[in-house]
Amino acid sequence: MNNDNNFTNTYGTTSVPEGSAPMRPGSEFKTAGQSMQPPILSPSTINRSPVLQPENPYRLASPYTSHAAAPQLNPGTFASATPAPAVAPVEAPGKKKKKEKAEKSTSSSGKRRIAAAAVAFCLLGAGLGVCGTVAYGLHWADQVKSDAVAAAKKSAQKDSSKVKSKDSSTVLQGDRDYTVLNTNSVDTSQQHTAAEIYAANVNSTVGVSTSIDYNYYGYKTTAAATGSGFILTEDGYIVTNYHVIEDAKEVKVTTYDNTTYAATIIGYDESNDIAVLKIDAKGLTPVILGDSDKMNVGDDVVAIGNPLGELTFSLTKGCISALNRAVTINGTSMNLIQTDCAINSGNSGGALFNMYGEVIGITNAKYSNNGAADASIESICFAIPINSVRDIIESLVEQGYVEKPYIGVYAETITAQNQSTYNVDEGVGIHDIIPDSPAERAGIKAGDVIIEIDGEKITDMSELKSHINDAGIGGKLKLTIIRNGKEMQIVVDVEANQTS
Repeated sequence: MNNDNNFTNTYGTTSVPEGSAPMRPGSEFKTAGQSMQPPILSPSTINRSPVLQPENPYRLASPYTSHAAAPQLNPGTFASATPAPAVAPVEAPGKKKKKEKAEKSTSSSGKRRIAAAAVAFCLLGAGLGVCGTVAYGLHWADQVKSDAVAAAKKSAQKDSSKVKSKDSSTVLQGDRDYTVLNTNSVDTSQQHTAAEIYAANVNSTVGVSTSIDYNYYGYKTTAAATGSGFILTEDGYIVTNYHVIEDAKEVKVTTYDNTTYAATIIGYDESNDIAVLKIDAKGLTPVILGDSDKMNVGDDVVAIGNPLGELTFSLTKGCISALNRAVTINGTSMNLIQTDCAINSGNSGGALFNMYGEVIGITNAKYSNNGAADASIESICFAIPINSVRDIIESLVEQGYVEKPYIGVYAETITAQNQSTYNVDEGVGIHDIIPDSPAERAGIKAGDVIIEIDGEKITDMSELKSHINDAGIGGKLKLTIIRNGKEMQIVVDVEANQTS
């Protein structure tokens, strides 16, 4: 199989038109080697300001400088304890002296009582004044504190972008507009000739060229590679193969009118050989997506692409040779559409159309004789069914990444070449486990061989992938495995694996 960099292989709110055609009755692979890491989204910064601390509002007046004046007691306002008689009787001199002495003692005692009462009332008045002052001060302080806190909060909200504490930390939170991919139905009930399909879709086909840096024995050089793609939306989203843009430092897209655009890699899924690009353009002509599950062996198909990177916008015609053909490319198993449509280096990433003008596949690979002079393999080419990657494409457009179901194993189909490694004749061998994956937590180990899933026998990697996809994120799989010659069962969770 030839490489898209000239060598020989072709492995290989926005609306997407969707067709609604009626149902009709019914080795070795190489890839073009080219990826660039997807752009890192730069979230907008949101400043967070600390809560302002108000100044101490507690400024109480001294109880000794402000208090109620003590009442002034006037002893003259109190009646004498011993009222004077109207007529004083005549008494003996001795008795009179004793009486005067007794009266004087009584008068002195009364005065002392009055003085004590006066002091008591003074102290009581002063106490009441101080307590009143303190109580009022505390009430005033609480009110000041409440007002100050309210003002501080209001000020913090108003000036949060201006005021920062010396000890503050900032957390960045993304804030961007997400693309929403809508689907519009288009009537595609009428079949077309190959010429009509070409005329309707050549403006939806693009050439993809990349620049790749290579290092040959310490010498850096830049090489170019080419492939194909098709316009998904009128505002510039484009679908191609991952291997077309792999390791690319620069990607350009050329439309049928010979306009060249700089392209941004929005995201990709290496395991499904899918990439989504974006160009700055409006009013483009998008393709119409069809239903690859409704295709039958023998149905006619056409491919439009750029074979060899030179014969741009060429059409080839053929038919569906087989469906769900299990093919392993660079260690990755895929179920592909087999066609005898001529697919060559440069066609990778182009669209495969049915005769209703709908995209039902993405061309990506062909059989190769690996350069052997005594053999020639022709008309055995492959395309990715559009139904198997449609959700992936939409996720890449909307989010820039893909969440796929996985269990976290590196596995391989048991063949005659590796039977001795696993000591079994058939099944799917586990040669490694991803750390902290569902498989590791379930107790699956390297060297295990999966022979059944949910009671159904499996013999190759494509069946394992199919079961994982069918279970979906959040599902469970009951695996029957062989470990050290003994059969056992393990239940494993299917979780999300994010790729971009």
